[in-house]
Amino acid sequence: MQTRKLGTSQVSAIGLGAMSFGGIFGATDEAESLACLDAMLDEGITFIDTANIYGMGISEDVIGKWLASRKPHVAIATKASVVNATPRYIDNSEKHLRAELEISLKRLGRDHVELFYIHRREHARPLEEVIGSLSRLIEEGKIGGYGMSEVAPDTLRRAHAIHPCMAVQNEYSLWTRLPELGMIQACQMLDVAFIPFSPLARGMLGNNPIALPTDGFRNTNPRFTEPNFTANTLKINEFRTFCAARGWSTPATAIAWVLSKGDHLIPIPGTRSAANLRQFAQGARITLTSEDHAEINRILPPGFAYGDRYADHQTLAVERYC
Repeated sequence: MQTRKLGTSQVSAIGLGAMSFGGIFGATDEAESLACLDAMLDEGITFIDTANIYGMGISEDVIGKWLASRKPHVAIATKASVVNATPRYIDNSEKHLRAELEISLKRLGRDHVELFYIHRREHARPLEEVIGSLSRLIEEGKIGGYGMSEVAPDTLRRAHAIHPCMAVQNEYSLWTRLPELGMIQACQMLDVAFIPFSPLARGMLGNNPIALPTDGFRNTNPRFTEPNFTANTLKINEFRTFCAARGWSTPATAIAWVLSKGDHLIPIPGTRSAANLRQFAQGARITLTSEDHAEINRILPPGFAYGDRYADHQTLAVERYC
């Protein structure tokens, strides 16, 4: 597996998103998740992304159990700031971030993590205060660096001027192209890693079409509700045909496409299936030609997706910049 820069270290060019370990996209199974982590290590993937709210600690617990038994050399990223109350709200206070980080470290069996994100930005709180809190965690050795998720380029530039940012994690894939309008460029200019989440379009860019989802997230998401779901499936089926004609799996090709957008991109496709992981890990071995890019853009042009990427109730603190 090729490597890419994350802060002052190198990690695998592809990471593993561990949200599904927490049961977000259907019932979770600890044994399956542990087997997925073993397959991840076999494929040379050395970067795991999780969060405190993924299954309200389940994802971190599973990773912690695996770390204790395998003792691998891997980089861990986790997040905090989304408070799972009714209604949900965002808390970027130092008290909250510290408390949640300590709980995460206990679950993971670690005294530090390589990367710690504010999962969303609390807009009523001065950015200077938030970055000050994160910089103190760096100074204390509890985190190697800080990141931000679902933020705009201007937020990155302001935060980076206060204390250098290690990574920005925003959604990016063939069907979500917004970061091309400024965020990918801003990260490159500032030497910040860009971490695309959902690079496989929440399961849509798998090797086979999926059934209409019934999980609590996708079943109210505009892209997964009819008539958008069927329209999106038909478009992506044409991409599957393109991939098969070249002897590539659909997820591997989708990951190769993301990797080709800059050597500062480290996509984190999510799965708890070892078989699915082995498929998308092949993306690091695919080199797309200019002709491949032209054909992919013909089949799945920017903006092809039917429906917004979030429903209104899913946009809490997400920064929109275009």
